[in-house]
Amino acid sequence: MDKLPKKPAERTEYLSEDGLRQINKELDILKSTKRKEIADRLEYAKSLGDLSENSEYQDAKEAQVENEMRIAELEDVLLRSVVVEKTDDDSSVSMGSEVVLRREGEKNDLRVVLAGAGEADLSASKISYESPLGKALLGHKKSDKITVLTPKGETKYKILDII
Repeated sequence: MDKLPKKPAERTEYLSEDGLRQINKELDILKSTKRKEIADRLEYAKSLGDLSENSEYQDAKEAQVENEMRIAELEDVLLRSVVVEKTDDDSSVSMGSEVVLRREGEKNDLRVVLAGAGEADLSASKISYESPLGKALLGHKKSDKITVLTPKGETKYKILDII
């Protein structure tokens, strides 16, 4: 776990450079494109008349609240974030490492990328460094065997490669 900076506060959010780019991209879309779309919807709904029983107006107002809440959430993450750069040293697992491992007793390899908690996406094989597997992988080297404690019990893995 020596590859991560010490947490100065519990609310610190660790991000990869890719995660930071994704958040900034989403924020840009929400602030420019999405806000404009919602403003246009509100203007159209207002033109229909009575706002108290205007479902289009209510829907647009709800979309506006959701959009502004998401913007505030992303801005908060950015304020609390620390960008952890992937090192060129692939000798041990750190944030941003792509790891190939095999579960004991299985024949198929598992490939995961260690990411920040907010970047975790199982469909893209990105796991959080805070997950049981992520915690177990941090700091280990190629050929190490690790044991992961999960709610279903212990699972053993062997690290085949660090990319």
